[in-house]
Amino acid sequence: MDTYILNLLVIGLLLLAVTLGSGWIERLPLSYALIYLVVGVLLGSYGLGLIQIRPGTQFVERMAEFVVIVSVFGCGLKINRPLKLWAWQSTIRLIGLLMPLSILALAVTAHYVLGMGWGAAILLGAILAPTDPVLASEVQLAHVKDKDELRFALTSEGGLNDSLAFPFVYFGIYAFKDPNWDNWFKSWVGIDLFWAIAVGIVMGILVAKTVVWIDHTLQQRREADDLLEDFVALSMILLTYSLTELVNGYGFLAVFVAGLVAQRSYFGRHEKRLAQLEFTEQVEKLLEVTAIVLLGTLLLFEPMVKHAGESLFVSGLLFLVIRPVGVWLATLGSDLEGKTRSLMGWFGIRGLGSIYYLAYALGKGVTGDPAEQLAWITYTVIVLSIISHGITAFPLMNWYEKAKEGQS
Repeated sequence: MDTYILNLLVIGLLLLAVTLGSGWIERLPLSYALIYLVVGVLLGSYGLGLIQIRPGTQFVERMAEFVVIVSVFGCGLKINRPLKLWAWQSTIRLIGLLMPLSILALAVTAHYVLGMGWGAAILLGAILAPTDPVLASEVQLAHVKDKDELRFALTSEGGLNDSLAFPFVYFGIYAFKDPNWDNWFKSWVGIDLFWAIAVGIVMGILVAKTVVWIDHTLQQRREADDLLEDFVALSMILLTYSLTELVNGYGFLAVFVAGLVAQRSYFGRHEKRLAQLEFTEQVEKLLEVTAIVLLGTLLLFEPMVKHAGESLFVSGLLFLVIRPVGVWLATLGSDLEGKTRSLMGWFGIRGLGSIYYLAYALGKGVTGDPAEQLAWITYTVIVLSIISHGITAFPLMNWYEKAKEGQS
C-alpha cells in the first residue's frame, strides 16, 4: 500500500484525536508535543516504518526554521508592554546574563567532562542554551492583555534567544573548522555579532512598518477579502525574514521585532491584531504537529543508547543546575517573588530552535564523531525536555495561578 496515503491517514487521525480530545488532554499531565512525539516514534523505523528521514537533512533544517519564525512572530504579537528598559528587566536579565552563562557552563562541561573540542563544546552550549518558543505555549502569555511577569519573561525569552544565540553558533562553527581564532575572530565580532543583530532590529521595524502602512492605505481605498486578510501576517513574516537574511541579518530577531511593531501599529484596530494572532497560532500549531512527529521518526535506539550517559548527564545538569542556578543569579536584586524565580528556573523548555541550530551546523561542515555526539545529545535532551516539562507544565502553572489568586 502507498505509504504516502497511510501517512495522510495517520496524521488526519492524529489531528482529529487531539482536537476533539483536547478537553481531556488539557486535564492530564501531558503536553500535545509528547503525544506528537510518541506518534512520530510509532511511524518511524521502530514502529510502522512509514517515515524515515536521515538526521541533519536540509528538510529538517527548513522545517524547524519555518516553525520557529512563525512562533517568534506570534511571541512578538502577544507582548503588550512599553518599549522601556524598566518594563523589560526580566527579559534583559534572562537574555543578557542567563543565556551567556548557560552557553559558557555547557561549553566548559562538554570540553572538560565529555572530552569535546572547544568548537564542538561551544556549539553544544549555543544549541542547547536557547529556550523554545514553539513548545512552551502552556507557560507563555495567553493573550495580549496578559500582564503576568512569569509568562511575559518566558514569552519574551523564547522569542529573543532563538535569534541571539546565533552569534555563538557561528562562533562554535568557526572554532570547529579553524582553532586559530586570529583568522576569524574580528570578522565574527564585526559581522556576526554587531552587524547581524543591528540589521535584524532595523529590518524588523522597517518591514513591519511598511507592510502595515501599505495594508492600511489600500484598505482605506478598497477593503480586502476577510478570509484572505489574515495572510497579511504571513506575508509580513516571510518578507521580514527573507529580506533580513538577504542583507546578512538575523531573521529570527527581525521577525520577533516585526511582531512587536505590528502589535503596536495596529493599535486602535484590536480585532485585526487578534485575528492575526489567532491565524498565526493556528499555523504554528499545524506546523508543530508535523515537526514533532518528524522528530519522533528521527530517533534511533542504537546511537541514543551509545550516547545515553552523556545525554543524561547534560540533561540533568542543564535542567536541574545550570538553568535554575543561572536564573537565580541573573535575577538577583530584582523584585520577582521566589515562586516566580523558581518556575522561571524550571521552565527552560528545549525544542525546535535547538533542532534548527543543530541541522544548520551539520549543514555548514560540522562532521565526523563530534557531529554524531552533538546530534544525539541534542535529540535526547529535547526528548527529555518534552517529557519532563510537558508533564509538569499544567500542574505547576495551575498551582502558580491559584497561588496568585490567593494573594489577591
